Amino acid sequence: MITDSTVPPTQPQAESQKMETVEWKAIIAEFAKPSLPRSIWQIVNTFVPFVALWVLMYYTMVVKNSFWLTLPLALLAGLFLIRVFIIFHDCGHGSYFKNRKAMDVLGFVSGLLTFTPYFHWRWEHSLHHATSGDLDRRGVGDVWTMTVQEYLESSRWKRFTYQMLRNPFVLFVIAPLFLFFIYQRIPKSDANPRERLSVWWMNLALVAMVAGMSAIFGLKNYLIIQLVMTAFSSSLGVWMFYVQHQFEGTYWERGDDWDYMTAALKGSSFYKLPRILQWFTGNIGYHHIHHLSARIPNYNLQRCHESHPLFRDVKPVTLFSSLKSFTFRLWDESRRELVGYRRMREVRREMQSRASMQHSR
Repeated sequence: MITDSTVPPTQPQAESQKMETVEWKAIIAEFAKPSLPRSIWQIVNTFVPFVALWVLMYYTMVVKNSFWLTLPLALLAGLFLIRVFIIFHDCGHGSYFKNRKAMDVLGFVSGLLTFTPYFHWRWEHSLHHATSGDLDRRGVGDVWTMTVQEYLESSRWKRFTYQMLRNPFVLFVIAPLFLFFIYQRIPKSDANPRERLSVWWMNLALVAMVAGMSAIFGLKNYLIIQLVMTAFSSSLGVWMFYVQHQFEGTYWERGDDWDYMTAALKGSSFYKLPRILQWFTGNIGYHHIHHLSARIPNYNLQRCHESHPLFRDVKPVTLFSSLKSFTFRLWDESRRELVGYRRMREVRREMQSRASMQHSR
């Protein structure tokens, strides 16, 4: 049972919520344990095909000099790169191995392949988990989302910038490339020394990797392959992240009314994907479970979801229904839902009408 947080819970409701908290914590504890055999097997069935695809791309691009034979291989490698990022993601959450050192090493290697500094990303992503669904703590590791009122009160330049950045082409094509190629190269000013240093070490490692791969493939060939692979994987990855929090029926609340469990189960989607896409995305579609406990390895997310009605009752977002997320632009606090610009124009007309009536008086 998830109550409407706008209404103060009665004593029985408060007792029920308390019991639920104890209940779900006990349930997830069983699944928040990494399995060494399963982790190793996932590394094998992810990294081995990924390396094999690079070998095939060398043959088709360098030996056969055929971009069109290389293109499908690069797209397939992009799907495996998403899986590499999921392993990187789990290492960042401390959920992949019991041994922290092993996770940090694997996280760095995975980060190198995905152009993402491990410690810096881990710090920033932890802030996202701590603030997801909180209207008063937006802006870290999320997609820029304004409320209708904030948008109407903004300057013309800020509204233009917002419209541009929320444009689907910019959001899912341009922004992902900017994120992985440029944004991740610069540390945040408020990051700790280790996080900032991890960015520079990653940049140095990337220079070495690019130089080495260019020596093998040729600079032009390597850049073409890397661009295609990264563009494909990052666009899909940003779409997945977007749908995981920007979907019909999602949850946003102001700080005092924000609730962790509700934010996880209602503010993070259960994105029900076809089995093959679920495999390539490392079960991250079970995002409500992941936000409930980031210590659950990706290979345990489905099992945890299916373990209790509390989780199974979460309404799934399907591949088809997720397309509606393309139309969402703003959060309407009065309706408590994501809306498009049409709703914003309705609110603006209502405000103008009220102002006109008051002026006429």
